[in-house]
Amino acid sequence: MANMELIKKLRDLTQAGVMDAKKALEANNDDIDLAIQWLREKGIAKAAKKANAIATEGVANVVIDGNLAVIYEFNCETDFSAANQNFLDLANDVGLTLVNGGYNDIEKALTLLTSDDKTIDEACKELTSKIGEKISLRRFELVSKKDNEMFAYYQHSNKKIAVLLVLDKIIDEAVGKDIAMHAAAMAPKFLNADQVDQEWLANETKILREQTIAEGKPVERADMIVKGRVNKLLSEVTLEAQPFVKDTSKTVKQHLATYGAASIVYVRYQVGEGIEKKVVDFAAEVAEQMKKQN
Repeated sequence: MANMELIKKLRDLTQAGVMDAKKALEANNDDIDLAIQWLREKGIAKAAKKANAIATEGVANVVIDGNLAVIYEFNCETDFSAANQNFLDLANDVGLTLVNGGYNDIEKALTLLTSDDKTIDEACKELTSKIGEKISLRRFELVSKKDNEMFAYYQHSNKKIAVLLVLDKIIDEAVGKDIAMHAAAMAPKFLNADQVDQEWLANETKILREQTIAEGKPVERADMIVKGRVNKLLSEVTLEAQPFVKDTSKTVKQHLATYGAASIVYVRYQVGEGIEKKVVDFAAEVAEQMKKQN
């Protein structure tokens, strides 16, 4: 029976899951070197090579269970793998695991058991070994609501964008979905002016001031001009203040108000946003390999 110290050592060397490391040691009389070879032969140790890869593709999704919902981004390295059924099955399993897990911390969430009795971390590493691409849970947010509130959500057909809202009143689901679709299309950064990140706003205000001065506007009028431009910016980046796409005579807030409702939580995920994607120059890559062979 392999002891936990050996299992931990083998996992650190190969990035294999706990059960795979245990099986490898048991099959090789606790010999670490033979266990590594065993894992390599079975393709399980390949996950170690992918640990530092950049996974910028995948899916963004929402899973709802009663008064709990989770919005999450689950990644792989290529669009091809994002359409792989094994990847999609694990992505769905991870969503169900997260919504029932009770954690809003990714490190703790990775220890949650999926339907196959593997942790999310182990399941990701196992699929990494199977398809040869890094598989990872990038981020998620667990959201709760009250009985008299409702979730509104939308996942775009390409599975790259997901939106989750909480409305303060139960209304027609189609109305809520329309607001979520609006958010998916218009990509507001914040729910309303009260929830705008103040550091972001201060930086944007500074830029607008510098632009105003550079335009040669009178210094004594600069404050008034900048204030007007900041208000315009806020109307563009906050969900509630945006003109509703189906009726631009109303803002999103005004449209919801006709149903006696308001949005109180807004989260939008787009796959790969904020990640610097590696641009591969295949011609240069081949040339470099040829140099090494000479």
